[in-house]
Amino acid sequence: MMNRNVSNTEPTTVPRQAPQKQQPYVVHHEFGGAAELTTTLAHAISDVTGIDVTDTGFTLNDYVDPDAMDKLFQPKADGTQRTNGSLNLTILGCPVVIHSNGQIVITPPQQTAHYQG
Repeated sequence: MMNRNVSNTEPTTVPRQAPQKQQPYVVHHEFGGAAELTTTLAHAISDVTGIDVTDTGFTLNDYVDPDAMDKLFQPKADGTQRTNGSLNLTILGCPVVIHSNGQIVITPPQQTAHYQG
């Protein structure tokens, strides 16, 4: 008697994975410190995206007026800090929220699994 070697001839499929949710990147800007808000933001965007802040292909001017943003959260005329408000924008596909308390939250774009079938 001869035994046949039987193998599964059905193609195997790789299940698609749900996109991985990236954790927000949070940094604090010190208003009244040595750095401008735009400088803190540019370095934070660099940390999230890996794009060098000195790369001539990247400039905040493409996304926001840097002078206006620097002035937006400056202390009031009497010197008191602003306590309310936030600015929402998207830079290089990353949602960004800048809060009046100096907190900057950058959410990296969702990474989707590449399906090869």
